[in-house]
Amino acid sequence: MPKFKNPVISVGGRRFERIPIKTHVLTEKDDFAHVLLKYARPVAWPGDIVFISETALAITQGRAIHYKTIRVSLLARLLAKGVTKSKYGVGLQSPYAMQVAIREVGAFRLLLGAVVSAFCKFILRRHGDFYEVAGLATKMIDAEHTMGIEQYYDYVIPGPARPADTIHKLATETHLDLCVVDVNDIQKPWCIASSFDHETERLVEKALVDNPLGQGGQCTPMGIIRELK
Repeated sequence: MPKFKNPVISVGGRRFERIPIKTHVLTEKDDFAHVLLKYARPVAWPGDIVFISETALAITQGRAIHYKTIRVSLLARLLAKGVTKSKYGVGLQSPYAMQVAIREVGAFRLLLGAVVSAFCKFILRRHGDFYEVAGLATKMIDAEHTMGIEQYYDYVIPGPARPADTIHKLATETHLDLCVVDVNDIQKPWCIASSFDHETERLVEKALVDNPLGQGGQCTPMGIIRELK
C-alpha cells in the first residue's frame, strides 16, 4: 500500500492518519461498490472514514468526455476568455471545459455568474462569486490535459452525477462511512456529499487540507481517515 510523506495530521487537537488506497485504473466498466469492497473494505477499521475522489467516481459513471468529441460553441469560447488565468491549472479557461459547464448547468446560469463575478471583482474587490452563482457543479470540472492518469489525459471530466444519492447507496451496499471529495492543490478541500453529518464533513475537509492523495498518476482514487487514539 502506498504511503504519504506526512500521513498524520492534527485537527482541533485530534490526530488523524490518512491512508491512501491504490487501485487499478478505474473506467466506466467498474462498479464503484465492487471497487470499495475489493480495495477499501479489507483494510478499513470500525470508525474509519473512506474518502473518494470525485473524478474517480465520475469516471465510473461514464462521465469522462474526450475533448475532440465536444463541439465548442461561440458562447463557450467567449466565456472561457473571461475566466481569470491561474498559475495552478486550466479549469474553465478551456473552451472545452466551458462547453461541458454549459451542458451541466445551462448557459443562463453561466452568463449570470460571469456578470455577478465581474461586478464583485471590480466593484467589491471580491473573488469566488462565479461558482456560487453558476453552480458548484462547474467547480468540479477537470479540463483536458490536466489529468495525471495518461488514459484520461485527453478527457474533460465533470463531477459525479447525483453525488448525495450515489454516496448513500454505496454506503448501504458496503457498510462503510463514505464521502466524495474535491481535493486539489488550488483551493480548500470540499466534501461534496457524505453518509454522515455536516460536522464530520468539516473535519474531513480539514484533515485533507494538504491534498494527501496528490494530483499525479498514483492510482490512489480513495483513502482512509483514521483517528489515532
